[in-house]
Amino acid sequence: MNALTTIKTTFAILFFQQIAFAQETKKETAAPQYTIENCVNHFEIDKATKTKVGYQYWFGDKNFTQENTLKMSIVEPGKSTHAPHRHVEEEFFYILEGTAEFYLDGKTKIAGPNTSFYCPSNMEHGIKNVGNTDLKYLVIKKYLR
Repeated sequence: MNALTTIKTTFAILFFQQIAFAQETKKETAAPQYTIENCVNHFEIDKATKTKVGYQYWFGDKNFTQENTLKMSIVEPGKSTHAPHRHVEEEFFYILEGTAEFYLDGKTKIAGPNTSFYCPSNMEHGIKNVGNTDLKYLVIKKYLR
């Protein structure tokens, strides 16, 4: 075997080892499984962390969600902004006032103030007002460019 053949063979071996390593790493960092149970999160003071100025409460870990924008919506009783739908962008809702029905992948859950709802990318989801007062909530969404 000449020097050029040895270099090519060594390069090929290293290349395939890197591919194998990348595939193993990818398996170890698989995306979380999203369910209605881990996408709805209700604030509880006893689960909050005390700080010098009050408390911190994380509704979504950075490894569960991504950076997003923020919008407030107000919906009249018995109404929703639109029917359940899906889109590429993920969304995060936070209930300020009223009673919401969250819909995610064929299942629903009713919740009130201080509750969050995470909608993963491309999963059918929706939110509607099932109370008798206005529903006020925040929407955090990453808009793709």
